[in-house]
Amino acid sequence: MKNPPKAYENIPFLCSEHCRPVRLQLEYLYPEVAMQQNNITSTIVLFGSARIPAPENAAACKNSKLAELTPFYEEARKLARIVSTSCQTNHECEYVIITGGGGGVMEAGNRGAKEVGCKSIALNITLPHEQEANPYVTEELCFQFHYFSMRKMHFMLRAKAICIFPGGFGTFDELFEALTLIQTGKIPPMPVILFGSEHWKRMVDWDYMAECGLIGPDDLKLITFCDTAEAAWEVISGFYA
Repeated sequence: MKNPPKAYENIPFLCSEHCRPVRLQLEYLYPEVAMQQNNITSTIVLFGSARIPAPENAAACKNSKLAELTPFYEEARKLARIVSTSCQTNHECEYVIITGGGGGVMEAGNRGAKEVGCKSIALNITLPHEQEANPYVTEELCFQFHYFSMRKMHFMLRAKAICIFPGGFGTFDELFEALTLIQTGKIPPMPVILFGSEHWKRMVDWDYMAECGLIGPDDLKLITFCDTAEAAWEVISGFYA
């Protein structure tokens, strides 16, 4: 008779309902250790749609309205280049670009960092329609999550600014969770930058929310609208000056 496997080598057991607390702990610990080993001290978060095409793919996009959002891909890419060249050295990794690791805006962020020879992070997630990590992520900083809650926590742990590009339900979820955490003092104040002034003002009537008393007038100050990577970097660097 063979010896039974050790508990930590028993994959069916580790994947069972009983081990959910262990898996949650591992999803916290593994990325945390890797980031410490890579000297990641702070991050700039990029959220946005995986569906926005790169310029070279815009012509093939079947949805013309979606194709019109291609400039946001380029702004995300440009922002990643500006931030990465300004803040990364051989010893300290400040303001490292962190994305969800997929396509679209996420790809643009990782791509921009790689183009200037800098590290970037991807927090990928298992989905019914499998999301593959884009090819521009720093290999040792590419992580796969099962739990959205742990993934969101890692987005916020080292964040110094949150840059939100046009997106769908997932982007809205990430935006409003971040705003709630800042509003309630659960995380420190930081720039929350919405790329595309007209786009976001059409998507959400922020002033109406304040007029109805659903948020306070000062809550509107938590959001900054920007249209270019240069303007966003000015907001971030000015905030921490």
